[in-house]
Amino acid sequence: MNTPKPLSDPTIFPTDDVLAASLGDTPFETLSSLFDTITAQPLGLTIEWRYYNDGKSWLCKAVFKTKTVFWLSVWPGYFKTSFYFTEKHLEALADLPIAETHKTSLASAAPIGRLIPLTLDVSDGNQLDDLLTLITFKKSLH
Repeated sequence: MNTPKPLSDPTIFPTDDVLAASLGDTPFETLSSLFDTITAQPLGLTIEWRYYNDGKSWLCKAVFKTKTVFWLSVWPGYFKTSFYFTEKHLEALADLPIAETHKTSLASAAPIGRLIPLTLDVSDGNQLDDLLTLITFKKSLH
C-alpha cells in the first residue's frame, strides 16, 4: 500500500495539527522550534504556505521583506529545506561553520540556471545549528 505524500490535499491547510501528523513528534518539535526562532528578531522572517499545482503539494517559503530565504517541504518523518545561491557566494559558503557534507553537496550540485541548490533533510534538532547558520547567511545577502 502506498502512503500518500504529506500535504498533497489543496483543501487542507498545513496547520500545526496537520504538520504534527505528517512529521511525527521529534521532527514536528524541530520544525516548531525552527519557525519560532526564524520569525523572532533578529531574523524576523515571514512564513508563507502555498499550494502548488505543479508539484501537487503545499510548500513553505521563508521570506525576508520580499526575498525568499529558503523553501521547505514536508515528508514522512522529516522536512527538507532548499536554498539557492549564486556562484559568487560559493567561497563565503565554504568558510561557514557547517558540516563538510553540506559543503561537498554544494560544490558538486548541478546548477539550476544560474542558481546552485543546497537541500538539507532535517529530522531532529541536531541539524538546526547548520540550518540557522545558512539562514543567517542567506538573509545577509539581501
